[in-house]
Amino acid sequence: MSACPTRHQLLSHSAFREILSPERTITVHSQGLATSLRRALESYRVSGARLIMAQGALETIRNNLAEAFTDETLPLLADMIELATRYQEVSGRQALRVRLEKVTTDSCRKFHVDCVGLRLLRTYDGPGVEWTADGGLNIHQAPDGAVVFLKGKHFPGWSEATSVHHRSPRLSVLPSEKRYRLLLTIDEAGACGASMDSPVMIAA
Repeated sequence: MSACPTRHQLLSHSAFREILSPERTITVHSQGLATSLRRALESYRVSGARLIMAQGALETIRNNLAEAFTDETLPLLADMIELATRYQEVSGRQALRVRLEKVTTDSCRKFHVDCVGLRLLRTYDGPGVEWTADGGLNIHQAPDGAVVFLKGKHFPGWSEATSVHHRSPRLSVLPSEKRYRLLLTIDEAGACGASMDSPVMIAA
């Protein structure tokens, strides 16, 4: 597996807008995890919900998700809201879907393109998303904590000919104690046909 072709430091949030360039279908921004965030991630791994998801305006999302976080894990919520704000700025979408999930099994093993406009991914803990631009001849992987933007099939002007396909890393080949990912996904509200009737979901 080749090294991830990305920068080592994100200098400005304006860099996130690079994904809007017609020639880009993926951007990967290495971003370090602050000490307070690392501590929050350790605590969330032990006591956090298996899945949380909220849709709607940003303030609604913040309020609906607050009950899923303790004082120790609030830095994680703050980071999620910060990234949702950046996603709003880049996508122009005011209504969002924010999803945080503990992944412990193999999922999405086939390379694919999402049926969304624009997707933001950040793997806070565990191996990052894998992608290829040449049918799997060269496979790249996002580094720890990287913020990844991906254009989906519904992005204006998207073309299969220039698309990047991605997949989840295989966890079953790892030692049991490493079979864990904490994955943040941000999309426009209603992405992938999700019902807007359930603005929040918290699963233990």
